[in-house]
Parts: sequence; C-alpha cells; structure tokens
Amino acid sequence: MTSRFAKTPSPPYYAVMFTNQLSDNQVGYERMGEQMIELALEQPGCLGVETTRDEHGIGITISYWKDEDSIKAWKEQTHHIAAQKSGMERWYEHYELRVAKVERAYSGPE
Repeated sequence: MTSRFAKTPSPPYYAVMFTNQLSDNQVGYERMGEQMIELALEQPGCLGVETTRDEHGIGITISYWKDEDSIKAWKEQTHHIAAQKSGMERWYEHYELRVAKVERAYSGPE
C-alpha cells in the first residue's frame, strides 16, 4: 500500500479515523484494504485518504470528507459494509473509529 498525504481543501471538513490491530489471520486483508481505499476515493464527498501500519500490525487510516452526509453514504456503501463484516469476523483483534470536524489545518515546513 502506497503512503501519501491527502490534499485536503481549507477547513472545515471531516476526518474519519480508523485505528486497528490486526489479528494473526491476515489472508486477503491487504488487497481488501487497497480496494476500500480505491472505492472510498470514488465516493462523492471523499477528499482523500492517508494510511499507515507498523511492524506490530497496528494501522491507522484517516479518510477526509466534505460533510457528514458523505460519511453516512460511505458507511452505507454495499462493498464497504461487506469489508467491515470481514474485518470484524477475520482480520481485527480490536479497532476504534472516531469522527471529527477539522476546523484548522497546517502543513510545512515551507
């Protein structure tokens, strides 16, 4: 999975932060993750995605959205629902999901 910074607009917008610990069963996980990122980026209102995973299987994926209606539509997307079910049944030991409104954003070092 290629890591890159999302190019978000000026705030306000929303961030959905998904932190997870992979289980020992990771068969098919990487491909599903790539498919979900591709699918998210095709959804109306998706502004970008950033993702990373460490050597212990802890991952963080942040998706950025124009508004709460876009987040709700993503949550209800059929393929995304199937991926969530697979994650809960096979891939995740634990996960946390948080939604926040971004009111300020900075970048640098320039």
